[in-house]
Amino acid sequence: MRLAALFSGGKDSTYATLLANRAGHDIKYLVTVHSINPDSWMWHTAAIEITKMQARAAGIPLVIVKTSGEKENELEELRASLKELDIEGVVAGAVASEYQKKRIEKVCKELGLKVLTPLWGLNPVSILNKMLDENFEIIFSAVSAAGLDRSWLGKRIERKTIDELVKLNKKYGIHISGEGGEYETLVLSCPLFSINLPKHRTIWDEKTNSGRIIF
Repeated sequence: MRLAALFSGGKDSTYATLLANRAGHDIKYLVTVHSINPDSWMWHTAAIEITKMQARAAGIPLVIVKTSGEKENELEELRASLKELDIEGVVAGAVASEYQKKRIEKVCKELGLKVLTPLWGLNPVSILNKMLDENFEIIFSAVSAAGLDRSWLGKRIERKTIDELVKLNKKYGIHISGEGGEYETLVLSCPLFSINLPKHRTIWDEKTNSGRIIF
């Protein structure tokens, strides 16, 4: 099946794309949504500009969709862009967010496209461990939750990191995969591509206990 992969450059969208590819689907495009609103309800925003490097390294055409990021209105631009592509379906990296999954399914249904969510409902600890088994190199590009301080920015996900996330889940209730917006990630290397980490800096807001990497 000819697919467009909704691609943020983070761990879940990258892994979902890899699994769809391995299942025999043809990944025709990577589709990255650039939200003007950094606090988008739908879309990953941290380090989103790095998807250009990742797509180039993967050898897959990148389609950039710009959106206002306004709640309930941030799918219109995606719908218009997908309509123009020669595809049969869309693959998304949703793990547990009903909000995200239902809205993507709605858009695709209207366009007559199938939706693949290979990570949906899987155990988040298992997903992270499988990524490491596949030699994914992943860093935290943004954090915004209790227990995640500035030291997590740029930190690599390793086995011990997964153990730390499990402990934080038990203590604070954060989602281990970051599905509640607790953190965002950037994939530097995986079976699909490999890139070098560009020069960057971090910004941190003490009032909200949140920050992100800026390129």
